Amino acid sequence: MPLLDPTLWQDGPTLTGGTAPAVEPATGRTLATLDLASPADVAEAAVRARAAQREWAGTTHSERAAVLRRAGDLFAEHADELREWLVRESGSIPGKADFELHVAAQECHEAAALASRPSGHVLPSEAPRLSFTRRVPAGLVGVVAPFNAPLILSIRSVAPALALGNAVLLKPDHRTAVCGGLALAAVFAAAGLPAGLLHVLPGGSEVGATLVTDPRVRVVSFTGSTAVGREVGELAGRHLKRAHLELGGNSALVVLADADVEAAVAQASWGSFFHQGQICMTAGRHLVHASLYDEYVERLAARAEALVVGDPHRERVHLGPLLDRGQLRRVHGLVEASVDEGAKLVAGGTHQDLFYRPTVLAAVADDTPAYAEEVFGPVAPVRSFATEDEAVALASAGPYGLSLGIVTRDAAHGLEVADRIPTGIAHVNDQTVNDEAVAPFGGVGVSGTGARFGGEANLDAFTELRWTTLRATAPGHPF
Repeated sequence: MPLLDPTLWQDGPTLTGGTAPAVEPATGRTLATLDLASPADVAEAAVRARAAQREWAGTTHSERAAVLRRAGDLFAEHADELREWLVRESGSIPGKADFELHVAAQECHEAAALASRPSGHVLPSEAPRLSFTRRVPAGLVGVVAPFNAPLILSIRSVAPALALGNAVLLKPDHRTAVCGGLALAAVFAAAGLPAGLLHVLPGGSEVGATLVTDPRVRVVSFTGSTAVGREVGELAGRHLKRAHLELGGNSALVVLADADVEAAVAQASWGSFFHQGQICMTAGRHLVHASLYDEYVERLAARAEALVVGDPHRERVHLGPLLDRGQLRRVHGLVEASVDEGAKLVAGGTHQDLFYRPTVLAAVADDTPAYAEEVFGPVAPVRSFATEDEAVALASAGPYGLSLGIVTRDAAHGLEVADRIPTGIAHVNDQTVNDEAVAPFGGVGVSGTGARFGGEANLDAFTELRWTTLRATAPGHPF
């Protein structure tokens, strides 16, 4: 029996929010028909999850870790089946799907190790008592995940939350509900996760709002656009619950005067065009020293023209389709508006159906739409700078602060330059798109609320720190 047997997708009662097709962007074909959640389903799932969580929190760390390790192994064992869903439902090329599967397994194995991390500290006390801190599960965690890296951006919250003794309500984007939601439920069910602990609730904004406001949900982990993240943060704040927000980006790739141009272009092409540019860390602003600018633009355009765009399930391609018509309209609209305002279209700027050609724009300025905004498409705006101070000022400008790349022959100096630019993530002699389960991940500015995922950050994200004291006998008090 396949892991993703539709009859085993939903743990619990049938969802009542209607149905929707799982669509293959490359062809428009319906891959499956999915049940959607309603706000009432969120409340019912929260009741069941909270009841199951109490028993789960009482299990030993080794029991929880064993489930997480089995889940990690299952991502490898069922890679062929899961890869096909990632390729067909999310438009990933096979290599990108394999990367998601690798990271998903890694996230589960790292989460298994979290279960046995030291859970607190013994504190000094002026009173004759034992005083200590202890990390306890937050309880019920709500996870809202996007479409672009659907497996990674769900599992990176789901796995550590479960390992630390929580239950989870997961709302994947309804356009990638299988590879970003139901696949996780199937893997964890096969790994032995007790029933009721993980609920997948695909649906619209009203389902997400209900998840955030439900009083049983104590922590919200949201990955998505800055605009929606603001709404989630405001809603969570009004209900006095923590919200971990990983939001949009418009990351700079800075090519210093001493850089090897061909090496820089190799980084740039991957950083802007990987997964059709539909990644929050995508290199959205290419800042190149004036002495290298013309050669850089020419070489990057040549690389863009050589890339193959097509159906990743049926052809060997570098780029697959954009997710849907809405994404296409946004990407092409920003490119057209940029050209209308004076940017030079050097490569791309065309599409066939949802297949958008990798695009290079030169002569961009502060107010060029595709330079000033997050495009979320395969578009590389290139701008020159004359001095290092100007490069730092340009890279620091704008509200985002997610990822940064610096390309230089002097790695130590590259680190010095990176230290001058506000960002949550920095890579010297690498492009902006990187992710590892062991590393903290998050942005500053409107890119989010800091490093809230990965490694030790998960302990802070999904537990409460409780102070406890213990006396041998009760003390006397003045009254």
